[in-house]
Amino acid sequence: METLLIAIAAGILYLIAYNTYGKFLARKIFKLNVESKVPSVELKDDKDYVPTKKMVVFGHHFTSIAGTGPIVGPAIAVIWGWLPALLWVIFGSILIGAVHDFGSLVVSMRNRGQTVGDISGRVLNPRVRLLFLMILAMALTIVLAIFGLVIAVVFQQYPSAIFPCIVQIPLAIVIGLYLHRKGINLMVPSIIALSLMYLSVAFGDQGWLGVFNAELASWSLGTWVVVLLLYSYVASVLPVWTLLQPRDFINSLQLITALALVVVGLFAAAMLGGAPVDASGGRPSLEIAAPAFQSNDMGAPLLFPFLFITIACGAISGFHSLVSSGTSSKQIQCETDAQFVGYGSMLMEGFLATLVILACVAGLGLGIADGAGGLLLGEAAYDARYSSWSAAGGLPAKVGAFVDGSANFLKAFGLPAGFSVALMGVLVASFAATTMDTACRLQRYVIQELASTFATRESDGSVRLGANPFNWLVDKHGATIFAITVAFFMAATPLPGQAWAWANVGKGGLILWPMFGAVNQLLGGLAFTVIAFWMWRRRIPVWFIVLPAIFMLIMPAWAMFHQMFVQGVGMETGWLAAESKNWPLILMAIATLALEIWMVTEAFLAWPKAKGVLEETLEPIGAVGSDGGRSC
Repeated sequence: METLLIAIAAGILYLIAYNTYGKFLARKIFKLNVESKVPSVELKDDKDYVPTKKMVVFGHHFTSIAGTGPIVGPAIAVIWGWLPALLWVIFGSILIGAVHDFGSLVVSMRNRGQTVGDISGRVLNPRVRLLFLMILAMALTIVLAIFGLVIAVVFQQYPSAIFPCIVQIPLAIVIGLYLHRKGINLMVPSIIALSLMYLSVAFGDQGWLGVFNAELASWSLGTWVVVLLLYSYVASVLPVWTLLQPRDFINSLQLITALALVVVGLFAAAMLGGAPVDASGGRPSLEIAAPAFQSNDMGAPLLFPFLFITIACGAISGFHSLVSSGTSSKQIQCETDAQFVGYGSMLMEGFLATLVILACVAGLGLGIADGAGGLLLGEAAYDARYSSWSAAGGLPAKVGAFVDGSANFLKAFGLPAGFSVALMGVLVASFAATTMDTACRLQRYVIQELASTFATRESDGSVRLGANPFNWLVDKHGATIFAITVAFFMAATPLPGQAWAWANVGKGGLILWPMFGAVNQLLGGLAFTVIAFWMWRRRIPVWFIVLPAIFMLIMPAWAMFHQMFVQGVGMETGWLAAESKNWPLILMAIATLALEIWMVTEAFLAWPKAKGVLEETLEPIGAVGSDGGRSC
């Protein structure tokens, strides 16, 4: 019953937060106005700037920010105990993460849909813009290089998830074409799409489809990386309403209903117990099998600061500021929708992370196979997955803990075991795929913004065709090709000690992955800094922004410093003291710390002079939308 009460209390807290703190930010701080112009209408081009119903934007935003982060992070962080992880997820998402996402979205909307990196050049200074965009480009390259591996590993671990994920693409295109016709109600296509996707989960591993899944599951990591990067290219350059929006929307329908089923299963397990585990019909009771606090004798790094780096998505993630300011701000058709999309999506992700924690610390205890035909229950099941930091640290172990635990909830109210596991596998793979194609589009924006700084222009401002290599990077195709090419070469780089061979292609992102958590959280702190400066220049209160910004600048720097000089995560010595040094990782970490110190210094020097002084305004634009900028 304790598990159920935690889920209910978390859900109530999120609802209260949305209707109190969220509304306070929307009405008193950002003063959202239904009459205000929005970029999607003001700059409508039916490609990137597309006025869209808020439920569709919510679907895109939620699935893009979630990814595997709120699953993988909490699934490993419970090794410090379930209570620290739970408290960081709940209060981090309400007071820090949702504010970060909401603020990034609003500031971008008030700046014609520019990314936070681009905006930093005007609210701070042009040097900061270049520094920020370089950090963004580096972080997104790591995401593109690693997520092909993540999706491939999930597919190999759960082959039954492959066909349901693939079938979403043609479904999305059909739905996108249908919804693009004005005046069409969302209800009918939503029900049809959702029904077809659940049928694909129920029957997508039977007969020849099972053979199809098995064949694709046997593909090498390199093959999957190439296929997924090519898909990301297509998704990035197509108009958002063609594939990106509808795929994320129908994904969100399936993912949210799947989470609802997990909640129903949680109720069933709390009231009735788990699925029967013996011939007599005995049902194990639902209890938290993990300790509330765990001592540091499991080989895990220090709780401070690594808890706040390990759990990013689910509490706060700098990547979210890129989604808010990169894609979502260009689609919102009414300014007042920003609270639902920006603040609401983060709370939904926080609730997802809460369910992940409960699945790992209580759901696993309802029964997992022991590898010898037997069944482990309670603490024995938890200990089998969390005996040490290294045992819980691999991607398959993290994903498996959530999938098995949440599938146990589904089985508690009678869903078949095969369907339950397949549905949870689809949930993980779908989140990862939507994040990857959104990341590719975001990287395209960042590269275009960087290239525009150095491109040669005609007198009318258009980019001049010529020998300047930056000119072709301003074009969406050139920027996207560059993005996936760099990501592929990073993914193809062999790990230390391995040879250049196709069999080793796909794992190269792991070289820099150990620093991604810190870089990601650093982006959150830097995005907070941009939001704070934008508000400070307008004499808007910033107390609730500055404190989280300082916290999110200190924690990742502390973690990276500790990994480099004191002790690496999962290692006895730090990166610099290791016998076999990972020099690309070390050099990138040093460069990142140097960039952070530089940017923080620039911000510290500019802060006293910025209060009440508005930044340089954007150049006037020509024609606006047919309604003068409104589409509410």
